Amino acid sequence: MLTPATLTRVVGAALDEDAPWGDLTSTTLLPADVEAVADLTARERGIFSGGAVFAAAFSLTDPSLTVDVHVGDGDEFAPGDVLATVTGSARSILTAERVALNFTQRMSGIATLTAQYVRAVKGTGARIADTRKTTPGLRAFERHAVVSGGGRNHRFSLSDAVMAKDNHLAVLQSGGDDLAEGLRSALAQLPHTTHVVIEVDRLDQIETVLAGGAHTVLLDNFSLDDLRAGVALIGDRATVEASGGVDRETVRAIAETGVDVISVGALTHSARALDLGLDVRIG
Repeated sequence: MLTPATLTRVVGAALDEDAPWGDLTSTTLLPADVEAVADLTARERGIFSGGAVFAAAFSLTDPSLTVDVHVGDGDEFAPGDVLATVTGSARSILTAERVALNFTQRMSGIATLTAQYVRAVKGTGARIADTRKTTPGLRAFERHAVVSGGGRNHRFSLSDAVMAKDNHLAVLQSGGDDLAEGLRSALAQLPHTTHVVIEVDRLDQIETVLAGGAHTVLLDNFSLDDLRAGVALIGDRATVEASGGVDRETVRAIAETGVDVISVGALTHSARALDLGLDVRIG
């Protein structure tokens, strides 16, 4: 979540990285008393995300700066639209400019890409979800951007849910025990509120993981025919999630197999930063 503490910690770290001993250029070249106005302007069409992050970059640099964000996270914008305005010290504006743009361009790119996936599956009932394939340290920002684009968040971290994948199952079975019984025994120690996701890569694994206590069965890299068969086999006994081989060309066909959730790592690991610029003028 984009809590005030998260904003301060992550944006503050980015500002410290970018100007560890101050902005040598701005403090050398610009008089301290020059005031400016800067417009965050779209150079291309997209979905906005990161208004609070954009504002935090300036307010943490200089609390006297005024930041007005003119659009909400999730709003569409067109080339030429002014998305936010910053007023105050020219030195401070230019010191925070790059960090503010880096975050907002990245987050808006994720939101825009997510919206394309969401539109592609419209009417199927399938939900588009992100994964943990995020930039280290920026997960809260990137997953907020997924929601801005109309997507859903998967578990935030390893601490939030059980998600057993092929390597987990291989270790669990290494002692030769029955997989279903091993899962039941292991999961018995959990609170009843803990959600359990178990990944399979073959149809013949489905009954076993259902017997073991899966609330969601993740069908990984299944063909379309096998996805349809998996959905029919699972029925209403668990949520059906699909992953692997998902892109903008395949996602509609995957959704039409009847799965409930499609998890897409590309939303966060392959999104292109949008072209947004900060146009500065003397106030």
